[in-house]
Amino acid sequence: MENNGIYDIIIIGGGPAGLSAAIYARRAMLSTLVIEKGAAGGQILITASIENYPGGIKGESGAEFAARLAEQAKSFGYDEAFGEVTEVDFSGETKKVVAGGAEYRARAVIIATGSVPQTLGVIGEESFTGRGVSYCATCDGPFFRGMDVYVVGGGESAVEEALHLAKFARKVVIIHRRDELRATLSTQHKARATENIEFMFDTVVKEIKGEMLLNALVTENVKTGEVRELKPSEGDSAMGVFIFVGNRPQTGAFAGVVEMDGGYIVTDCDMRTSAPRVYAAGDVRVKDLRQVVTATADGAIAAVTAERDLS
Repeated sequence: MENNGIYDIIIIGGGPAGLSAAIYARRAMLSTLVIEKGAAGGQILITASIENYPGGIKGESGAEFAARLAEQAKSFGYDEAFGEVTEVDFSGETKKVVAGGAEYRARAVIIATGSVPQTLGVIGEESFTGRGVSYCATCDGPFFRGMDVYVVGGGESAVEEALHLAKFARKVVIIHRRDELRATLSTQHKARATENIEFMFDTVVKEIKGEMLLNALVTENVKTGEVRELKPSEGDSAMGVFIFVGNRPQTGAFAGVVEMDGGYIVTDCDMRTSAPRVYAAGDVRVKDLRQVVTATADGAIAAVTAERDLS
């Protein structure tokens, strides 16, 4: 598919934005390489269910959706490479991307590296990750069956994950630093109507404690200054904490290469970045709504724009 070792397009990232871009690029008969550092699908792999994607299958998990999308995209015949991107050079007519120790070149690049969960940065968080602290309710929820679980965050993802955890846990407590949730009203109504979901407003987590497993959570009320130590229910020796306080864009390799705002890549409405024939799509770029449907749309727009620019 290569022309003298140079692709038409390199797509960095194999999530919904990257795979959508690959479909459109290959339909345009552009030689295409998709570089992914993990499994195809990105963050959507850890989503319990997708209810708001037009034409989606009812009850389908994020992993199932990602598998269907990847199968569809691969049917168009793009090349694949695996590894984390460590170096790029977008200054010339031919763009260079180094990933997994190998160097690749293309006439255009689409950055679709997405984002990862943001940590709290409190004492004990790192040491108890995997021993009571989690960032994926779909992955780890069943391990806390019949136990107390705390969800930190008040946005859409936090409340949706709390609803999922309520299927397993004895009690789910949503801890939010503000006095009201930021999730959509429909999601809030579902949470408030769920018997085993409770709320702790105006509260932040100060420390995560335990021995072998997490068994204490130190919180502080931001208005009163009251400090509390939350312990497992009587008879339990451990509990869970699920953290959903936003995401961090995966743009480290592109710092100083393309214009950014708060770590996110700045683009125009056609997905062009500040570097010629370099585009960004999905959660990695500056925008208001980060959902699967907007990621796939971004990918399609980026590929079509790249095709026009290359022509």
